Amino acid sequence: MEWRDEGIILGTRRHGETSAILEVMTRRHGRHLGLVRGGRSRKQQPVLQAGNRVDLLWRARLDEHLGTFQTEALDLNAARLFDSAAAIYGLQTLAGHLRLLPERDPHERLYETLGLVIEHLDDPRAAGELVVRFEIMMLDELGFGLDLSECAATGVRSDLAYVSPKSGRAVSRSAGEPWRDRMLALPDFLLHAGLRADAGAIEDAFRLTGFFFSRHLYEPRGFGEPEARAAFIGALRRRHAGPSGGSGESAA
Repeated sequence: MEWRDEGIILGTRRHGETSAILEVMTRRHGRHLGLVRGGRSRKQQPVLQAGNRVDLLWRARLDEHLGTFQTEALDLNAARLFDSAAAIYGLQTLAGHLRLLPERDPHERLYETLGLVIEHLDDPRAAGELVVRFEIMMLDELGFGLDLSECAATGVRSDLAYVSPKSGRAVSRSAGEPWRDRMLALPDFLLHAGLRADAGAIEDAFRLTGFFFSRHLYEPRGFGEPEARAAFIGALRRRHAGPSGGSGESAA
C-alpha cells in the first residue's frame, strides 16, 4: 500500500531511540499517523514540528497498519509561530479539535481551513476570529452544526442576537429578549464576513462554541475543556488588554 499527499503536522511522539510517530492532518486522507525512521535526528527535527506543512509518502504492507512516512518540508511555519504564546496555544487547540475526528476520515474543507488559520495564528487581531470560525466548522463536520441563518422563533434573518442553548439555532433580538438571560450571545462578526470583532465579541464567540463543544463532544467523552483552549483564550485576552496587561507572550 502506498499513497502521496500533503499534510500539516499536529504533533509527534518518540518511538524507540531514533524514530518518531508523526501525526498529521492530510488533505485527502484525514488525520493520519505514521512512523518516521530517524525522526529524532538533527536533520529531521526542524521539519517534524507542529504547524509545518509537509509532502508525505506513506507506505505499509496492509492498509490497517501504522505504516511509515517519508517527509519533505513545504512550509516551515513552526519557527514563525514559536515566539507567540497565543500561536502556540492556538495550534495546540486546533490539533486537539482535530483529534476528535475519526482517524483516516477525510475532511478536505477542514484541512484547507487549518492551513489558512495557521498562516495568521501569530496575528492576534485575526487569530481569535479564525479559530472560533474553525470551531464552528468543526461542530458542523461532526454533525452538531449551529444554524445561524434565521430566527428559530420567527424565521426572520435580520437582527439575530442570540443562540438557543437547546437547539443551537439563532434567535432574533425581539424574540429572544424575554429569555435573554438563558440565551447565548451571537456576535455580529459571525454573521457578516469582513466585520472585525472587538475583545468582548471574541469572548462571546468562544463562550458560544465552548458551550456546544462541552455538550456534544467533551462531556460525552468524560473530559472538560482542554487546557490549551483556555490558555489560548487567556493569551488573546492579555494581548487585547495591551501593555498594561503584561506581554503574556511566554507559553512557559
